[in-house]
Amino acid sequence: MKLRPLLAMTSGFLAALAVTTAAAKPLSQEDLSVAEVLRDRALESSDAYSIVESLTVEVGPRPAGSEGDRRAVAWAQEKMKALGFDRVYTEQIEVPRWNRGHAHARVVSPFPQPLVVSSLGYSVGTPEEGLTAEIVEFSDVSELIEAPAEKVRGKIAFINKRMERTRTGEGYGPAVGGRSRGMRAAAEKEAAALMIRSVGTDSDRFAHTGMMSIDGVENPVPALALSAPDANLLEAMLERGQPVVVNLDVHNQRLEDGPSFNVIGEITGRENPEEVMIIGAHLDSWDEGTGALDDGAGVAIVMETARMIAELPQRPRRTLRVILYGAEEIGLVGAKQYVERHQGELDNIIAVSESDFGAGKIWRFDTRLPETKFDIADQMMQLLAPLGIKRGNNQSSGGPDSSVFVARGVPAFGLYQDGTDYFDYHHTPNDTLDKVDPEILKQNVAAWVVMSFLASEMEGDLGRVPTEN
Repeated sequence: MKLRPLLAMTSGFLAALAVTTAAAKPLSQEDLSVAEVLRDRALESSDAYSIVESLTVEVGPRPAGSEGDRRAVAWAQEKMKALGFDRVYTEQIEVPRWNRGHAHARVVSPFPQPLVVSSLGYSVGTPEEGLTAEIVEFSDVSELIEAPAEKVRGKIAFINKRMERTRTGEGYGPAVGGRSRGMRAAAEKEAAALMIRSVGTDSDRFAHTGMMSIDGVENPVPALALSAPDANLLEAMLERGQPVVVNLDVHNQRLEDGPSFNVIGEITGRENPEEVMIIGAHLDSWDEGTGALDDGAGVAIVMETARMIAELPQRPRRTLRVILYGAEEIGLVGAKQYVERHQGELDNIIAVSESDFGAGKIWRFDTRLPETKFDIADQMMQLLAPLGIKRGNNQSSGGPDSSVFVARGVPAFGLYQDGTDYFDYHHTPNDTLDKVDPEILKQNVAAWVVMSFLASEMEGDLGRVPTEN
């Protein structure tokens, strides 16, 4: 059986694709051959870099609910239409909003000097005149939680937890608890403020911002991240056995809740348009960099993937839906509200996947599938392996936003990038376009277009996966 005509391609290109269909498999030889062509085209001519360049230059920082966020939503709709999506629309979400002001810190005694800090997301400010208090150090958030209140009361709690550098980013989990839970623990023990060693792997004098748990916290206290060199400095001062006193001057502003949006674009399925393969990234970013790695690169990868599939002479069997989630950085807000709004349609979602780990080379392919569907992943691996990708495990969440779907039983694919240096830049002013390599983005798109096309085109479905509930 010959391949369906690829009308836009040259006769030489068609000749290269001509194959015969192998014995019955979940993915036909014809579809695998089309995916192979898409993969090779991506390596030669995909242009994800121009998309992330446009986003960072024309929009820049885009915290949830901000003016930058509104510009990003408009940008995304215009870009999707220009890239040939069949349908482009938005769904409004409600988000908490916050404005960052200034944050200054300095050691008052015994060795006066300034410290480089950044407010954690949604931190309150100090009194107008600032505050001055002694530092009390904790090795991690658990030690702070277990400490007697009298040890913390009236002092600045300092969580000094280093993050381990790994390819997978698995060092993030043990370190991020200080950021997410530290302020709550400090407030409960009536601390004057919280400072944490930045959740990052760099030695630059940049602090890493990020969200923390704020819901239901009575009398929240100012919460700051220290750059790694300044955390080292504070650590060295404390080792000298003298009380270390720090002055903080922090001005931030919590605003009324307001709207943001999930931006959604579709390549409509030709046979089963009600069935959907979802690929996504998050559109929002923190405010201190331009969000090139987190998550501008992901936005570019999934949009370019859809563009390449849209250029085929016919649409895939089912709908390919690209969701650019709003307000991921402050708690997966867009994904949670999307799933809640569409919970009656989840059985029609064949699988989900998200690109949200920077712009490194993809090296591993994970899944979250029933065991009876592993042969589909094995067939996909035939085309992913030449890209330097190896088979991983079957525990994928599909990415942060995708995890909300997986918790409801939706299968997932995970194309994981090399994150060795991702947390050098994560949530810092240094998250900028120069960290993105155009050639590595092509490899990303090549992998994504293989997975996305085959999932959209395959016959049958992927079943459901067990949930933890």
